[in-house]
Amino acid sequence: MKKLLAILAVGALGVSLLAGCGKQEETTEESSVELSFVETEDLVEEEDTMEGMSRSDLTGEWIDEELAAQRPVAAMIGNLKVATPQYGIGSADIIYEAPVEGSLTRLMAIWQDYENVEKIMSLRSCRLYYIDYALEFDAIYIHYGQSYLAEDMLSQSYVNNLSGLDGSISSMFFHDSEKSAPDNAYTTGEAIAEGISAKGYDTQHSEEYEGHYQFNTDDETEITLDDGVDAVVVKPGYFVNKPWFVYDEETGLYARYQYGEEQIDALTDEQLTFKNILFQVCEWSVADTSANYLDVETVGSGTGYYVTNGKAIPVTWEKETQAGATKYYDADGNEITLNQGKTWVCIIQDTYEENVTFYASEEEYNAAQ
Repeated sequence: MKKLLAILAVGALGVSLLAGCGKQEETTEESSVELSFVETEDLVEEEDTMEGMSRSDLTGEWIDEELAAQRPVAAMIGNLKVATPQYGIGSADIIYEAPVEGSLTRLMAIWQDYENVEKIMSLRSCRLYYIDYALEFDAIYIHYGQSYLAEDMLSQSYVNNLSGLDGSISSMFFHDSEKSAPDNAYTTGEAIAEGISAKGYDTQHSEEYEGHYQFNTDDETEITLDDGVDAVVVKPGYFVNKPWFVYDEETGLYARYQYGEEQIDALTDEQLTFKNILFQVCEWSVADTSANYLDVETVGSGTGYYVTNGKAIPVTWEKETQAGATKYYDADGNEITLNQGKTWVCIIQDTYEENVTFYASEEEYNAAQ
């Protein structure tokens, strides 16, 4: 096993960074790195024999082995100001955020353990490229309608989806009387399970499924990206919701903000937090000028950034097939290792990559606003 701290060393980022993003003082002694390496070897051997448990493909954390073998669900979530606060997304393992028409973004939340989620709202319609992202995780895709551009793909047998416009499963979708359409549609974990059963979809991963991310196996050995740039505050640069993430050194997590305030889960009133952030820069075009529907290139390769523990490094990404997993690589060509925990993926239009910004402190961020 390679030393986790060593494989992620890289040079300077290829983006415009504000002043003050210098390298922070090193806190890890060489002797402790060697000790962690030895302990990791021992722990991996013990972890492989943990009875009844398995690593989650979504977070790398230990979960019940039956749950780990279960296919996740991926739900389209509205992200207009009127749709906030959203319900249920705080328990999602992974969230994708990608641009849609009008410079808005829409979310796709992915859950491994979905059956106990009390409410997921607001459900919105499918956009073509989100299907590819759901397929990467062998997820059952939930949406309330779709753009006409996605209809053909949704009809394919390999795309298991639950649509609010499908009359055969209409009982799994509900409407909140306190919200206005189209931001009032929702479902529940129990209803999702019933919908999957009604459609006859497999609930277990096939033997061909190979998983997705590569996670560190020892939770005492954190990926620190020591040679990356300081990234205490991170901005993906979206125009309408203007989101940002702030790193909390005490928790080791990034807290999510948008529309000038904390982004929370209405079920818990707690702010959304994530261990990892991935920026994936993609080519794009306008697929329908009359409706301004976008098309984002999901297959191929590109650049991006990996952010964790207050640091960021440049990465490249590759995706060989529509249903294949996107792989991320460091400057030396090694597949990156993520820290165990939840991940937020921002799909960045290549035209606006320059809007991605990292700040060394909250003070620096506030001064720039």
